[in-house]
Amino acid sequence: MDIPERLPEAAPPNPYKAIEDSSEFKELRRSHRRFVFPLTVFFLLWYFAFVILGAYAHDFMAAKVWGNINVGMVFGLLQFVTTFVITALYVRYANNTMDPMTEKLRTRFAADAQESEVAR
Repeated sequence: MDIPERLPEAAPPNPYKAIEDSSEFKELRRSHRRFVFPLTVFFLLWYFAFVILGAYAHDFMAAKVWGNINVGMVFGLLQFVTTFVITALYVRYANNTMDPMTEKLRTRFAADAQESEVAR
């Protein structure tokens, strides 16, 4: 007795793939990368400059700036300041640029998901 072959069912559409393939999502990723990569490179260069100067430029880093405060201490404190500034810049960028793009994307695909639910 032959068993009839069963036709494969169509796979349900993957909403995550649809979002990933959308031009809005690609623009969101581009926007994020344009902001994050340059800041990351800047911070890493700044950080490694501090470490290298600390390791090889002892006289420079030990130079007194004011009282017992030397260049090394100032650079070390500036590392913390830089971290806070970069964080503040990112938060402002995310709030003003990325969040509106994300909300637009979320709204569009939530509407698409509702339409596909109604169609079923």
